[in-house]
Amino acid sequence: MEVLNKNIKILNHPIIDNNLAIIRDKNSDCEKFKNAVKRVTYMLIYEAAKNLPTIEKEIETPLEKVKCKVFDNNAQIIIAPILRAGMIFSEVAQELLPFANVHHIGMYRDEETLEPVWYYDKRKEIKENKEKVFTIILDPMLATGNSAVDAINNFISKGVPEKNITFVSLISSPEGIKKVSESFNEIKIVTSALDRTLNSKGYILPGLGDAGDRIYNTLD
Repeated sequence: MEVLNKNIKILNHPIIDNNLAIIRDKNSDCEKFKNAVKRVTYMLIYEAAKNLPTIEKEIETPLEKVKCKVFDNNAQIIIAPILRAGMIFSEVAQELLPFANVHHIGMYRDEETLEPVWYYDKRKEIKENKEKVFTIILDPMLATGNSAVDAINNFISKGVPEKNITFVSLISSPEGIKKVSESFNEIKIVTSALDRTLNSKGYILPGLGDAGDRIYNTLD
């Protein structure tokens, strides 16, 4: 794992490397692409979940009693996929964190301004004790960082502490990392690749193309 600073982690692993090669390959069909993304997503969610609170609980095995660590059921865990591409992350996150609330964020990027345009914000009411609220925002691509900043601000405006928010991406650009890092002091970022740069249209290079189109087989 490469740690750019205490809040930014880039996961390095042969399984990730092998699947990123499949994901980046323009000749990978939809099925190969989605399966490779899901395999990497397990590792990303494992890392992102390290920030979630645990408590001790006594259980009884067939032989004796033992104290185990379990997730704190007094905490509210929110999984927040950015539609539509973030949904593929959500499937894995819900499998690993089945007790979490799912908060769908709908936004698309204006192709001229590269700014996010909101169209959906569906959520369960956030608990009054905001210190016990933890949010994992999911988006395969951290490109310009504009959508990420808007999504993060959406939860901060509702009282969720910065330190309790983790942004998970498959591939990130230096520009996106910089935008989020300069906008917030305590946001955590977990990603599996830091690519070279953005092109004039705001796509990550070398990247993987349009994640949503490749996931849902809507390429022209």
